[in-house]
Amino acid sequence: MTSTLCRNIGSKLLLVQHGRHLRKQQISHFSRAKKIALGTSAFVAGAGAFTALALHYSVHASEDELHTPSYPFKHKGTFTTLDTASVRRGFQVYQQVCAACHSLNYLAFRSLVGYTHTEEEAKAIAAEAQIEDGPNEKGKMFMRPGKLSDYMPKPYKNDEEARAANNGALPPDLSYIVIARHGNEDYIFSVLTGYYDPPAGVNIADGQYFNAYFPGQAISMAQALYNEIIEYEDGTPATQSQLAKDVATFLRWTSEPHHDEKKLYGFRLVLFAAMLVPLCWYLKKRTFSHIKSKKLAFKA
Repeated sequence: MTSTLCRNIGSKLLLVQHGRHLRKQQISHFSRAKKIALGTSAFVAGAGAFTALALHYSVHASEDELHTPSYPFKHKGTFTTLDTASVRRGFQVYQQVCAACHSLNYLAFRSLVGYTHTEEEAKAIAAEAQIEDGPNEKGKMFMRPGKLSDYMPKPYKNDEEARAANNGALPPDLSYIVIARHGNEDYIFSVLTGYYDPPAGVNIADGQYFNAYFPGQAISMAQALYNEIIEYEDGTPATQSQLAKDVATFLRWTSEPHHDEKKLYGFRLVLFAAMLVPLCWYLKKRTFSHIKSKKLAFKA
């Protein structure tokens, strides 16, 4: 029975080797036309892949738009987290500068608790906001101080009021603006610091401003950040670049509230894999060592 099993294994090995040899012979015996067609197809496929890759990197380029530089935000690292102090300062910038026009429809006051503010601080911030509620016993809406469960109030009641107050332009909601723009926080920082006098030959319409990094370079939002426009609670110098950096970091957090948790889980996964992979390798060596070291003798 053992000799029969060995002969069967040997026959299967010979069949596999013979099949590989036949496939090589089939390709080598292709006619010239088939070889040319095969080579042309491979070339076209490679050219298509290269073209798709090139378009992927150039699709956002245009003559009227500059690519945003890559700024060294600390949280861009594989295992680095958001700067909590910067996120807190960024909320202060939003609250005192950006909230006049832009909303945060998907951010509740309770989200600040335990990350940028204490519960008491978040309650005090919420109480400063006036939230429309109701109807009351008389069927009328009324205003009340905000609570932790409330979402950030909107600066305008509806889009029409927002357009009327901004020369026809609708200020976008900033809740997920970072992940909604190519360049992410680099784009936000570049736009906030990219206001310049229009170059010669470039005409900007009334109510618009020249911005080198905004698509079309004509933006309806006036420059909002200037040196020392606000005073930080922690005493950080409020330069224009610092303000832009902090609010960009804050908007990264609003767009991805679980940013730090995801990186923590990724770090744990890497540590687990670093321990598991060597154990799996050892188990594989131990399991197959007696199989690989076995000698088969074929007898007629």
